[in-house]
Amino acid sequence: MAPVARRLARDYGTLEPIQTAATLEGQVQELKSILESHGHPPVALIGFSWGAWLSLIVAARYPTLVKKLLLVACGPLEERYVSALRDTRLSRLSADEKTEYESVVQALDSPATSDRDPLLSWLHKLASKADTYDGLMDQRDESDRLDRQGSVFQGVWDAAARLRSRGDLIGFAQDIQCPVIAIHGDYDPHPAAGVEEPLSGVLRDFRFVLLERCGHTPWMERQARERFYDILRAELL
Repeated sequence: MAPVARRLARDYGTLEPIQTAATLEGQVQELKSILESHGHPPVALIGFSWGAWLSLIVAARYPTLVKKLLLVACGPLEERYVSALRDTRLSRLSADEKTEYESVVQALDSPATSDRDPLLSWLHKLASKADTYDGLMDQRDESDRLDRQGSVFQGVWDAAARLRSRGDLIGFAQDIQCPVIAIHGDYDPHPAAGVEEPLSGVLRDFRFVLLERCGHTPWMERQARERFYDILRAELL
């Protein structure tokens, strides 16, 4: 989220934590420590994709650290929505790309796979094609500047997926005390209903904003980027 952090830093004190811990609990504690050491809690916490889940957990566990939670392109919070994500993403790929995508996912899921970093890079490229509505070609995807860390992905994702499948992930939301705003693209294959419906049922102060003509990464979308930043600025006032 470096482009978002730079844009917001024009007007606000901004942190862009880089998560390095190889377990879910490790990342929770890592983010907590960064907010306490380098921020001035309570803060407005903006989480994107996996970071939305992580931010939700931190806000639930440590409510005094977070005054507002913004979930950007959050993944579905309950297991019953997951198949829609996969089906939508695959429907936007060619036959060859579908085969490659499923092969990469199977390899990542296999305990026999030792080097996951190149697989994650390839999966990212395929998913980005399916997840983007009208991408800005003049902006480089800055996530490519960071090394993919397959061991971190595996250690964190396995635990996060178990939380969702058991219903514990949405359970965290019941302990959130601050206002929550979810921002989601209408072209994002992560189903909007998988965020809006579960959170509407458990949060006291919740709003859902659907961005038109927008895929999974709003700040990289030509037709949605400025609207996305307008929403962030309005929420951070």
